[in-house]
Amino acid sequence: MAIDLGCRGAAVGLALLIAGVLLRDRRDTAARLSAALLIAVAASAISEAPGFPRPWPYWALILAALSSSGAVLLWLWARATFDDDFVLRPWHGVLLVAIVGAQLFDLWPARGMLRGDLDRPLSLVYLGLAVLAAAQTLTTWRLDMVAGRRRLRAVVLVGAVTYSAAGFFHGLWPDFGSSVWSIANAVGLWMLLSLSGWSLFQAARTQPASVLLPTADNVPDDISAAAPGADNPPAVDPELLRRLQRLMTVERAYRREGLTIGALSAELGVQDYRLRQLINEGLGHRNFNAFLNHYRIEDASSALADPGQRQVPVLTIAMDAGFQSVGPFNRAFKAATDLTPTEFRRLALAKHGSQPGKPDDGPGIGQPD
Repeated sequence: MAIDLGCRGAAVGLALLIAGVLLRDRRDTAARLSAALLIAVAASAISEAPGFPRPWPYWALILAALSSSGAVLLWLWARATFDDDFVLRPWHGVLLVAIVGAQLFDLWPARGMLRGDLDRPLSLVYLGLAVLAAAQTLTTWRLDMVAGRRRLRAVVLVGAVTYSAAGFFHGLWPDFGSSVWSIANAVGLWMLLSLSGWSLFQAARTQPASVLLPTADNVPDDISAAAPGADNPPAVDPELLRRLQRLMTVERAYRREGLTIGALSAELGVQDYRLRQLINEGLGHRNFNAFLNHYRIEDASSALADPGQRQVPVLTIAMDAGFQSVGPFNRAFKAATDLTPTEFRRLALAKHGSQPGKPDDGPGIGQPD
């Protein structure tokens, strides 16, 4: 009992401390979701403690509401942290309210003997959301250029998902090994939060942006970003960075179909991790697709603004720039320019008027290499 309550108390304190630090230092979606998830974890640790009143009294339903939101928040946090294009939608809030509402309905004291009849369906929903969170960590793992965030994926995949799965099976057989489960739950939660806190505070000491929630908004595109200083040892090889930039701007490697981080690192003769570091710390890109799309959008923009290519279909321009279909091209172009490709072309050609297109130093899109 002492070990159980001690670990739960430490876990609650760590969760609230980390949540407070995130809310103090960050204002982005991932930080808010992280803080909300940690508060849900703290509520869960309290409500599952030995001696907590069962069946649930009315005053404890607020803890139940916070605790039951954890599965949805874990999934949303994984989306926001590991997917740079993620945007919260109204239906995410509707899903959260629906699950919390179902859990409160299941626990409502006035239902008497009917309480708990939704336990198994809700357990399946919670497990499904944990699996979705794991899938998010896996599907974009290889494209991630941020070293700290790649390490965090392993913590999420092994720690949080294992914890959720264990909770699911305990929910199916609540009386089987309940005391052992309670202690394992408390110790595991404390260890997971300790690891998360260590990662966060270690990152805060070594770099301005946490590895939990890194940002590349203010990273310059030139090599001066990697210039060494008294407290900033050189992390990027200037010569390697020049070779990469030449490969992308002169040889236009981004046009190649199915270009991968492995193929590009093999061409440069470096290990994958060094190329990831180069793209992230030298050029400021957080994932491989964003890195490629930077050059592809520039290439496509030049073609769309060229009066000599006004008859070339947008689909041809997109595919010749390296995109596999017009849908991802339209989304990436809109995100980069706030205009659709058609709108951009119309405005650019109107600006050009009847002036001939400027000669390019390489083959244009829709033209033979």
